[in-house]
Amino acid sequence: MSERMIAYCGLDCAGCKAYLATQSGDAAALAQVAAEWSKAFGVSLTAENIACDGCQADGRKIPHCATCEVRACAIEMGVPNCAYCKSYGCETITAFLAQAGEAKTTLETIRRTL
Repeated sequence: MSERMIAYCGLDCAGCKAYLATQSGDAAALAQVAAEWSKAFGVSLTAENIACDGCQADGRKIPHCATCEVRACAIEMGVPNCAYCKSYGCETITAFLAQAGEAKTTLETIRRTL
């Protein structure tokens, strides 16, 4: 992957095991990620339902994308990711970033370049 793909929330798809396995067509790796995430999050996931082309792509997405408040808000605001939002620091993104420090670092780095 030559270009970074940053999710609406600031996560870098290049660091996502499901995205990488999907893009490389590695079914075994995707099954392993599904097993890891199932255990970690207490849900039942399969390789098929975690195949992901990124939350901004027209293709496959993990099930969480359908209910992700950050994604829905960024789409409504028409921004490439939350760093571009005039309401950056809102309750929606702040709650997520409290759990995902790497996403916060990415978004704040982007904001400094705007």
